[in-house]
Order: sequence, then C-alpha cells, then structure tokens
Amino acid sequence: MPLRSLATAIAVLLLAGGCAQTPTAGPEALAQGEAAATTAPASAAPRVDAPRVEAPAPSVQAQARAPEPPRPPANIWERIRPGLRLAPLSTPRVQEWEQYYARRPDYFARMIERSGRYLYHVIEEIERRNMPVEIALLPMIESAYNPQAYSRSHASGMWQFIPSTGKLYGLRQNFWYDGRRDVLAATSAALDYLEKLHGMFGDWNLALAAYNWGEGAVGRAIAKNQAKGLPTDYESLPMPRETSNYVPKLQAVRNIIANPEQFGITLASVPNRPYFATVATRSHIDVKLAASFAEMSIEEFRFLNPAHNKPVIKASGVETLVLPIDKIEVFQRNLAANERPLVSWQAYTMKRSDKPEQVAAKYGMTLAQLKEVNDITGKKKIVAGQTLLVPMKGTAEPNLPDLPAPKITVARYRAKKAKCVQVRNGVRKVVQCPTKAKKPGVRKPAKSTIQARAGG
Repeated sequence: MPLRSLATAIAVLLLAGGCAQTPTAGPEALAQGEAAATTAPASAAPRVDAPRVEAPAPSVQAQARAPEPPRPPANIWERIRPGLRLAPLSTPRVQEWEQYYARRPDYFARMIERSGRYLYHVIEEIERRNMPVEIALLPMIESAYNPQAYSRSHASGMWQFIPSTGKLYGLRQNFWYDGRRDVLAATSAALDYLEKLHGMFGDWNLALAAYNWGEGAVGRAIAKNQAKGLPTDYESLPMPRETSNYVPKLQAVRNIIANPEQFGITLASVPNRPYFATVATRSHIDVKLAASFAEMSIEEFRFLNPAHNKPVIKASGVETLVLPIDKIEVFQRNLAANERPLVSWQAYTMKRSDKPEQVAAKYGMTLAQLKEVNDITGKKKIVAGQTLLVPMKGTAEPNLPDLPAPKITVARYRAKKAKCVQVRNGVRKVVQCPTKAKKPGVRKPAKSTIQARAGG
C-alpha cells in the first residue's frame, strides 16, 4: 500500500473511533446536536445514529425536594382553632356567658363529651362548604350536642329544627322516623339553611340570629332600623332576649375552646378522626337486635341513631344505620350469621271497642309495659284510632304500615282564676273572691262618647 494511502486509512480509522467516544460537550450542546439531526432535510443521505448518552444524574444535594404536606392535627381542637374567623364581640353579654360556662365545668365537660362523636363529621362538612368553623359549635348552643333534645316549641334534634322548617329542608318525618334527629341528614339541612341565611343578610351574626328568631323577624327588624336611620348590625337590632343572647353564647363557647386555660377549663381530648361510619339495611330490624349485632349498649345505639324513634327500625327502601367505626365489621358478621327473625314488633290500631288493658293482655303485656313501649307518659291516654306497637305473634310478616307523624298539639295558655283563702280557727278554706266595689260617682262612658272624644 502506498504511503499516502496508508496515512489516509489511518486518518479515517482515527476519525471513526473519535465519533464513538463520549462527547465532552455539555447536555445543552448534545441536545442542540440531536435537534439539528432531527431537522435534517429528507433528501439528505441516511445516517446511522450514535448511541444515546444519558447525562449524569444530579447529586442528592442538587435535587430539589418537594416540601412534605403538613400532618393533620391529632386533636380536633387544634384543627378548630385556626379556622375561627367570626368577628369577635366584646360585650358584657359575652363575658357573662363566659363566666356562666366557667362556673359550670361539669356541664361543659358533658357537652364536650357528647360532641366528640359528631364534631369530626360536622367540621368536614363545614370545611367543604368554606363556612366559619364556629358553626360546628352551634349545636352546643342549640342542644348541648344532644341529638335527642326536644324543646317546648317542638324543636327537635341536635340542630333544633321545628317540624315545618325540617320538612322545608327535606327532613322526612313519620311515625317511625324523624329526620330532624338524624345527625347526618339534619347537619346537611342546617348548613343548607345557614348558607341561605348568610346569602340573604350578608353577615354571619345576622344569619345566626335568623336561624334562632326567623328570617322574617330579622328582616322586619332591619327594615324598622333603616326607616329610623339606625344601624342594622346584630348588636343594633331590637331582639327577643333569647336571640340577643344567642350569638354571645356562641362567642363565649368559641372563646373557651380557643383558650380553655384562661377560663380554668380542661377540654377532653377528641381525636381528629371519624368516630362513626354507616351501614345500609334493606330489612326491618329491632333496635335492640341491631344494637346486639353491633355488640354495643342500646343506649349508645339510640344515641347514634335517634331518628329511629320506635323499638323497630322500618326500612323504607334503604335505611342508614350509624355505628362506631370499630363496630361495622362485627355488625355485618353477626347479621350475616343470624337465623332468627329480625323483627318482633308490629303496629296495631286501637278500635273504639278496645280497652287498653285488654289489648295489652292480648299481646302478653301489662298496661304499664304497653305505655312504656309506646312512650305514653303522664296523663296521656290511649284513644281510638291511635297506632301502638305490640309484640309479633307467629312468623308472619310484621304489620309495619306507612304512617304519618303524630299530630302535634299546641298547648294554649289559660289564665288561672284567682283563688281566695279564708282562715278561721286555723282552718284554711277556699272561698269566692269578693268583687271590687265601684267608686261612687265614677261611671264608664258610653262607646259613642269615647268615639266622639277620640274624634276631637
């Protein structure tokens, strides 16, 4: 081979070897080179791609680490405090209610203990709606967080709905079930109502006042102040005593939750996690049997399921049962293994010819037991047409008809007649009160005379 040819061959070999080496240019230059290659015209000669060379991995110190999300607070009170955002009221009434609760630590502790079952669920719903977290404390003012509470004005449940407002917000009420006491349904309805009131008045204190007093009453009070050129905020409106104390009570509870040590109160720890879960049932089932399946006391079962107000739960389609989370599995297991009838009660409607004692005896009960099962207390009487629960007989399907809620009888106040007592020789005797003697020379003017005077 000629010397020139040999030199040319050696140069070609050296050039080919250099193309296979790792380039000394940085990743940017490499990327630009690859981009240039991909944009070569179609007419260019076909090329053979060189092996792809990966850039060296950055060091651990050079890696940008994403910040870890903050851990949720372990205690519900730690979760509540950052979300307190209602404008504080600094009034003597707030201070009075702070002192009221501070002087009753046992009462406050019972209220906290009851709330521990439901607070997580309520706060979840409130945060989902971006409402002030103080709303989660409102049941402490309404019912001391007692879902079985019932007032003289026939308000019921943890959120104290009256029947008409409950129906307006979708709370089913019948003989077997009262949705106003259903913690899940009533919480959703109450928050719907409060959101509507806030939309009407644009102020949470006025919305809370309307929740207690009524939206119409608050609207009229605002209109009267506007007509007089007066302020229309919560503190400036004339209100009934209960409503004027309503927000101060809530503020007092809020202040104690925010800083319990200041008031000498110790808050029981409430874990920031769900206390209960739900299971669905399509079958009627006795309350007592459902509680036994969940291996819990009947009192605790009723406290979590107060909407089912009879000894038997009537499944209208699908009914939801509320159970502690750690009882769900055992309930389902015991229910699946059960071979006994699920219902031992049925409905019976009293006839005109029926006597309560005879009906009770017919079903193997005493009259006292019949009244107790049907929550007939005091001087209430069993009357014709009234539906009672009585024990089942045999294995037939239980008679559990759809029945409306009992009618509410509004008690009317009747003024008591004055009584006069006469005492003679140490013996008290009720006598007719003497009529007041008219003063001589004083005579009531005739109606026509009054009208004439009024007309000027």
